[in-house]
Amino acid sequence: MSLEQKLNYQLNKYPAVKKIIKRVYQLGMYTISPKIKSEGNIVRISPNEQGEFFFGYYDKCPWDITGRYMLCMKAKDTWSDVSPKDKLEILLLDTLTNTVVTVAESNSWNVQQGCMAQWLGPEFKEKIIYNDFRNGHYCSVILNVFTGHEERIISVPIYTVATDGKTALTLDFSRLYRLRPGYGYYNVPEITATERIPDKTCIWRINLENGNVTPLLKYTDFANFEQRKDMVNAEHKVNHLMLSPNGKRFMVLHRWFEGQRKYTRLVTCNIDGTDMYNLSDDDMVSHCFWKSDDEILAFENKYNGGPGYYLMRDKTREYTHFWPGISGDGHPSYSPDGTLVVTDTYPDRERIAALKVMKGDDIKIVAKVFAPFKYDNDTRCDLHPRWSRDGKMICFDSVFEGVRGLYIVKL
Repeated sequence: MSLEQKLNYQLNKYPAVKKIIKRVYQLGMYTISPKIKSEGNIVRISPNEQGEFFFGYYDKCPWDITGRYMLCMKAKDTWSDVSPKDKLEILLLDTLTNTVVTVAESNSWNVQQGCMAQWLGPEFKEKIIYNDFRNGHYCSVILNVFTGHEERIISVPIYTVATDGKTALTLDFSRLYRLRPGYGYYNVPEITATERIPDKTCIWRINLENGNVTPLLKYTDFANFEQRKDMVNAEHKVNHLMLSPNGKRFMVLHRWFEGQRKYTRLVTCNIDGTDMYNLSDDDMVSHCFWKSDDEILAFENKYNGGPGYYLMRDKTREYTHFWPGISGDGHPSYSPDGTLVVTDTYPDRERIAALKVMKGDDIKIVAKVFAPFKYDNDTRCDLHPRWSRDGKMICFDSVFEGVRGLYIVKL
């Protein structure tokens, strides 16, 4: 691990200080570095018109089951606010005819994850689901994008959706907005703002067939589970829910703050809230992905292995450190057939971010893109790479052309 990376991981404990030091350092290094805009077989897929275009998070697929249609978000401004007050447009891109249609709008979104718009399983065609704010409440909407008919409005927003399209999980987007602005929604004031460990629900289960919502776990459930001393007086939150492929378990990042010091552990749990397991508790866990129903790939900083990608077996202490040469964080995911892994990097000292594809021990950089300083910190543009459903293309967000856009790389 380089000196830069060692310093970075120490500064992760103090986010406010890190932002200042990072900006000063990158400005200095960028000034003396060679300049590139992009490298690789990159094709813009979003419309070449005024606006900011992106898809959202790395754990969702913008393609429908046929590979012809893609979802894309359009906004006026994604650089001055993490959760803008303007409406977000949801676009349907026809890659065969190169036509674009606005199919919906959302009033609840953020620059990192959009409004969680995604194709609804198990068919992954015609119907999408996305979050919105209507009549003073968060909600989610199931919509047929070809008829424009709203099939159903669910009384709460969604965070992660099972592949069978029957179940979803959600969390408190208002608390998340205060504690992690780029991932929450601003619309509803947080009712737990004065409580460090609220004895209130933080994760709900949603039946998408009948709309029933069931409370699963409270913040106190996490704070009291295998409690550490640094949890007692800390402020707690949960984030990054992700259901397993079979929908029987989910993972969640439990985070707590002592002043500016941040701690994170990865917890797994049954879909009914039982059988909670502390899978990784070495202070720092970041982006994760289910390889199978009982395997999770995560970027974390292991006490005995340092920062990197680790494949862990659920409900065990078994793990394997992959690609030891990669010690920088990214957003990993497996290809549909499980043979490849794609991840990205954050902008380096020259403000260049990269897409990497791994097969076994082989690591190949398939694209590099420049990240203007206009997009930084909470309004940065992470690449968030996502696989096409046939595993032949990778879609990502980028700002190397000066505005946020949606791009693909064919393998």
